[in-house]
Amino acid sequence: MLAQTLFCKRMPDASSHKPAPRQTLIDWLDPLYGEAAATDCVDRAANAALRHGLPIESTTPIDQAFNVMITYGDIVQRPGEAPLATLKAFMAENLADSIASIHILPFYPHSSDDGFSVMDYRAVDPQLGNWNDVAALGDDHPLMFDLVLNHASRKGQWFANYLGDVDPGRDYFIEVEPDTDLRAVVRPRSTPLLAEVATARGTRHLWATFSEDQIDLNFANPMVLSEFIDIIFEYVARGARLLRLDAVAFLWKDIGGPCIHLPQTHRLIKFLRALLAHYAPGVQLITETNVPHVENISYLVDGDEAHVAYQFALPPLVADALLTGDASTLSHWARSLPALPDGCHFLNFTASHDGIGLRAVESILEAESIEALVDTVRERGGFVSTRAVADGSHKPYELNISYYDLLADAAERDTPLHIDRFVCSQAIAMALAGIPALYFHSLTATHNDLSRVEESGRYRTINRRKWDAGELEYQLASQTHHATVFNRLKHLLAVRARQPALHPDAAQTLVDLGPHLFAIQRRGNGQTLLALHNVTDRPVKIAAHVLPEARVPRNVVASTEISGSSRSITLAPYEVAWISD
Repeated sequence: MLAQTLFCKRMPDASSHKPAPRQTLIDWLDPLYGEAAATDCVDRAANAALRHGLPIESTTPIDQAFNVMITYGDIVQRPGEAPLATLKAFMAENLADSIASIHILPFYPHSSDDGFSVMDYRAVDPQLGNWNDVAALGDDHPLMFDLVLNHASRKGQWFANYLGDVDPGRDYFIEVEPDTDLRAVVRPRSTPLLAEVATARGTRHLWATFSEDQIDLNFANPMVLSEFIDIIFEYVARGARLLRLDAVAFLWKDIGGPCIHLPQTHRLIKFLRALLAHYAPGVQLITETNVPHVENISYLVDGDEAHVAYQFALPPLVADALLTGDASTLSHWARSLPALPDGCHFLNFTASHDGIGLRAVESILEAESIEALVDTVRERGGFVSTRAVADGSHKPYELNISYYDLLADAAERDTPLHIDRFVCSQAIAMALAGIPALYFHSLTATHNDLSRVEESGRYRTINRRKWDAGELEYQLASQTHHATVFNRLKHLLAVRARQPALHPDAAQTLVDLGPHLFAIQRRGNGQTLLALHNVTDRPVKIAAHVLPEARVPRNVVASTEISGSSRSITLAPYEVAWISD
């Protein structure tokens, strides 16, 4: 009770944040662990908050100027310099006024998967820098940290303790008899679900959703949750203002069922949100769930779970629209998006460190359209990752390709038409209700990195180039496609930041102007804005009557007024026009 009393004394303006009382937090966990274990977990959380200097209140504004850049800590490198320090210098020189928040992909010591097989959650990979380097980035930008909570590395200390039958770690993993019927389990990979492990107690088989090096953690053990609460509080104390819950849909296991989106998983996320409201108001929880669209948004619709969810349907739908010249499916999907509870948003992205997930559009795109995307990816130098399904077959799961390269064949590559098409793809994500997120390699229009695929043996590395800082600076200072895309996207971000109607909470209405245009009206904060995107390689004319009512409407992207007797406009191939009243 001492920790609780201290919390109440230290909490700034606690009533305005409506922090959850101790008993409420216990009530969230009681159905999972029982009252005694739930109470112990909540009290451990209070003590952990004291150790890490919490409560801390985040004041990060989520408005039309807020966006996220997704990057690895070593995505840009300079000899003799810690990559995190190089990244800070690059941001200060090139993106200080364009990018609000930085998502640093896992920067912890790891054994595989470019960071997502974490060996030590409380350390910075010395090859990247140290905690001071992370803090320096946080001085300029609110930071998103990855919370890789579904699994841990088999080369980490927790797993070593499991092998040695000592704590912490002895009961952190999930043992399953190898003859257990697991056919109902939903799989994101084609690898075996169980990893065979030799221990002093004999051979054991452990749950491994993603790879044999990434062993799933046992959240049915409340000590695992307590461990992660301490990690969360340390991340917040070290500058995390957004927490990405990696692969969280698979968190809880129930032998005999699909083991995805279980009620226990939803309850744990809701508990974490209540916990953060109590100890770190304003810190945002982001769910990363590459699953069918309806399942993905289930983490937002109650309003007391995730603050933000990745919009996984968007990347393949935008690609389909721009590759076919038909925005009908994209528009129909966007029209169906639900109004979200206050304080909840989509994270709108087209590319990330991973590939383009297909699960979200399995019930949205026709099978022929998905097959066409798969064929296009292979034609343009990319790869297709698969997942196992219950009947033993494999289905396309993820398209592994640079998003920039996906949008042009060899003959068009780096031409003005290609660049216009790519910029249009990013503008769509910026115009939709929510928070836009841009991958570093989208900003720099990076090509497929086939040499890294050959070196690593993993398809995903095609989209994970490591730039030499000097080379990138030269490319951005020259008349290259890298510089053209970089500057045009910076311009779009600057324009977006000045439009009150593009606030994440502003109203959104789809406008049907035919299959060649993706058109949405945003309205809020005293402004009406019609965002028009020509998804074709032909000019498209828009009649005056669809433009916002104003004496002289303006295209805020081009900084031009729309005047004349007809006031109709014609969009060039792949042109973007955001028309304001």
